[in-house]
Amino acid sequence: MGVETGAQPRADRDWANAILGGYVVVFFAVMFLPLLFMVAAAFNASPTPSVTDWQGFTLRWFRELPNDQRMIQGLWHSLLIAAGVIVISIPFGLSGAFILTRMRSRGSSLLYTVLVSPVLVPGIILGVTTMIFWRDFFGVQAGLFTAMAAQSSFIASYCMLMFMARLQRQDRVLEEAALDLGASPFMVFRRITLPFLMPTILTACVIAFLQSIENYNTTFFAIGGSWTLVTEIGSRMRFGLSPMINAIGVIFVAITIIVAITHTLVTRKRA
Repeated sequence: MGVETGAQPRADRDWANAILGGYVVVFFAVMFLPLLFMVAAAFNASPTPSVTDWQGFTLRWFRELPNDQRMIQGLWHSLLIAAGVIVISIPFGLSGAFILTRMRSRGSSLLYTVLVSPVLVPGIILGVTTMIFWRDFFGVQAGLFTAMAAQSSFIASYCMLMFMARLQRQDRVLEEAALDLGASPFMVFRRITLPFLMPTILTACVIAFLQSIENYNTTFFAIGGSWTLVTEIGSRMRFGLSPMINAIGVIFVAITIIVAITHTLVTRKRA
C-alpha cells in the first residue's frame, strides 16, 4: 500500500514533466523555426523566398544588397531616427520618472495615466496626429523629424517606466546625507543618482533603439514621402517577396547574436 502511495506522486510528476517538456519544445519551435526557414531561404538561389524549392546554395542576395540604394538609404534613415529617438526619449523619460517618484500629490495618479497613455494609443493615430500637429502649428512637413517625434512620444513612456522601477529601489539616505553635508542638488544627481541609474539608462537606450528600428505603423504615417528600412520592406512586400529581405533578416539576427554574446562576456568579466 505504501509503494502505491509513493508511486502515484511520482507518476504525476512524470506526467507534469512530460507536459512541461512538450510545451517548451512547441514554444521554441514556434519561436525559432520561422527564423531558421528565413535564414535558409536567404542562401537559396530561388528568385522567390523558399526552402522547399531548393535551387542551390548562393550568396547572390547578400552581394546585391549594397547595390540597392533605397535599402541602404532607408537603413541610414532608420539609424538617424533611432539616434534622435534616444536623445529625446531618455531625458523625457527620466524627467517623468523623477516627477512621479519624487512628487507626492493627489495629481500623481492622473499625471501617471497621462504620461503612460501614449503606450496604449495605436501607432497609426500617433503617426497621423504628430504629422498634422507639426505641419499645422509649425509648418514642418512630414519627414524624418516628424517620424522621430512620433516614435519618441511612446518610446519615452517605456523609458520612464524603466527609470521608475529603478528609482523606487534607490536608497534616498545617500542623497539626503550628501545634501546635509553641503552638496548641491546637481552634484548629488551627478555623483549619486546618475551612477545608480546608469545601467538602466544604457538598457533604455538599447530598448529605444530597437523599438525605433522595428517600428512600422507610427513611422509609416508620420514620415511622409521619406522612408526607413522597415517601411521600404513593407512597401515592397505588396509586389512580392524578395530573398534580399531574408538576407537583411540574417544580417540583423547575426548582429543581435554577436551583441548578446559580447554583453554576456563583458558581464561575466566584470563579475
